[in-house]
Amino acid sequence: MIVIGIDPGTATTGYGVIEENSNGDFRTIDYGVISTTADQPLEDRLKTIYDHITSLILLHKPQSGAVEKLFFKQNVTNAISVGQARGVVLLAMVTNGVSVHEYSPAEVKSAVSGYGNAEKSQIQAMVKAILGLEDIPRPDDAADALAIAICHLNSSGIINLRNEGK
Repeated sequence: MIVIGIDPGTATTGYGVIEENSNGDFRTIDYGVISTTADQPLEDRLKTIYDHITSLILLHKPQSGAVEKLFFKQNVTNAISVGQARGVVLLAMVTNGVSVHEYSPAEVKSAVSGYGNAEKSQIQAMVKAILGLEDIPRPDDAADALAIAICHLNSSGIINLRNEGK
């Protein structure tokens, strides 16, 4: 199964595409970031994100997508901005027939490291180890997106079992 993981943001949206083979091994297909600049109108920034996600979906043909749930403590303005980026990511996935799954930061950390309060450096090291990469993926948003994809693949067996029971 091919999965695209997305770490949404208006300035930087991380993406990671990985595949799980029949043996349960993961293979990295692609990762990186979609960047926009603050001097661009918001609608142009959102269209850039939408267009890039759509291109990635058409190129890699993932069966499933995973997006980080919105989480914020204090900065409401930042949460609104991330929420807008999440919206266009979700729209791009649904429009292109990719099933969407959402995970909280704690769920991603737990699925990748076994500990829901793991530090970012621990998650990055685990992403590197799980995917057999030579280096920690950079920038951080790309590593986060790969972690989200790993989380989904680690959770997909449970999701499938739950759906079979319905």
